Amino acid sequence: MAYKKKIKKTRKNVDSGIVHVKSTFNNTLVTITTMDGDVLCGGSSGKLGFKGARKGTPFAAGQIAGALVKDMQTLGIKNLEVNMQGAGSGRDSVVRAFQGAGFSISVLRDVTPLPHNGTRPPKKRRV
Repeated sequence: MAYKKKIKKTRKNVDSGIVHVKSTFNNTLVTITTMDGDVLCGGSSGKLGFKGARKGTPFAAGQIAGALVKDMQTLGIKNLEVNMQGAGSGRDSVVRAFQGAGFSISVLRDVTPLPHNGTRPPKKRRV
């Protein structure tokens, strides 16, 4: 069998990134991407060991951000843009955790989808 040359995995050195926060009533998902959209790291409250109703709490969301801060510092990220989606309670605590860790947040965006016309109403009731 032919010898395959091993390719060393290099760490990306990124200056700025985008934080995508999807906060529902039951869970909070946080993903860090480059400006082009390449995923660098991510986490959720279930990944940290929270179960049941505790996954949707602001405390769990803050813990997610704290865990991701360690990964982001090794990548060299300093500037962040934050895209928040959903109506859960973990949105604000993620932003506070990143600010407390020393990252500069340039843009806060709410990208929650809003229906323009909504769903079709139920048919008229016949009595």
